[in-house]
Amino acid sequence: MAVSAVRADSADSAETMCPYRLVLEHVTSRWGVLVLIALLERSYRFSELRREIGRIGRGVSEKMLTQTLQTLERDGLVHREARPVIPPRVDYSLTDLGREAAEQVRGLAAWTQQRMPDVERSRRAYDEARAATRAS
Repeated sequence: MAVSAVRADSADSAETMCPYRLVLEHVTSRWGVLVLIALLERSYRFSELRREIGRIGRGVSEKMLTQTLQTLERDGLVHREARPVIPPRVDYSLTDLGREAAEQVRGLAAWTQQRMPDVERSRRAYDEARAATRAS
């Protein structure tokens, strides 16, 4: 059996066993979060979305953005509209379901930003305690 077929079988198996977990992974993935938050503001063409994500966080490759958009589209969170014009134009926007998910993700992102000083204090305290334990 080819490696791609094994991966497809594994993905199908995981999806059957725990479908909500896969959707959670898609929504909270590194690029999924940024795509959803960006699309909350407005619809974007592919290249515009790629630039916007680079402005928000780190740059995303075309391949990763394509895969992320396809995954979110399959999950019903992103709508892809191909317009029959020359040159071809494709716009990406959120579905109602995607808007709901994006609002939740944006809330979590805002909480993370707001509480980061507390997290950093906890990390320092943890690291200092570990270092003291090792030194003993």
